[in-house]
Amino acid sequence: MPEPMKYEKILDALEELLTSRDMQAITVREIAQAAGIGKGSIYYYFSSKEEILDALIERNYKKPLELAKNLATQKEIPPFTRMAMLFQACRSSSAEFIRQDASVSALETGTEWAFLHQKYLNYMVTELKPVLTSIIQQGIESGDITFDHPAALAEIVLIILTVKLDNTIVPSTEEETAETIRGLICLLEKGTENPVGALNFLMS
Repeated sequence: MPEPMKYEKILDALEELLTSRDMQAITVREIAQAAGIGKGSIYYYFSSKEEILDALIERNYKKPLELAKNLATQKEIPPFTRMAMLFQACRSSSAEFIRQDASVSALETGTEWAFLHQKYLNYMVTELKPVLTSIIQQGIESGDITFDHPAALAEIVLIILTVKLDNTIVPSTEEETAETIRGLICLLEKGTENPVGALNFLMS
């Protein structure tokens, strides 16, 4: 059975190496040395260096994503209220990503930081899409939402949120971001046949 302590040491080692090295330049041997374990032990837990990175990203954003996934089961809460809570989870995870990497000079510019950033955005959209789809589907079944393509709507919303709230791919002022969110709310109101202003609380 895998040892949780060794597993975490491997993730810690890669995270530490990334503060001064490019991901492409880091070897599995170096990760093992930094973790204080044998190279062969790495492959007991992970099949590749890329798999270690994926696990590191998952660990870093586990808490907000667990919160988001729990929302899918809270059917007593109105669907758009849960959507607002999901938006907040996106904001929290985005802020966490920026906080963690803002001080890492080696990753602030260039292809390496962009690569890690892309991995993060992909993870967020992939993990949250089924959650938001489920919430929208429940809203359709309860009559609160009228829409024929819940999965597509979920993906559109998440792409806008992760890119805009992250505020690094397309840097924006606070007012520009607010305007984009207002536009998204307007589209949601029209697309789900809700009255104008009914979803303004999503801005909070």
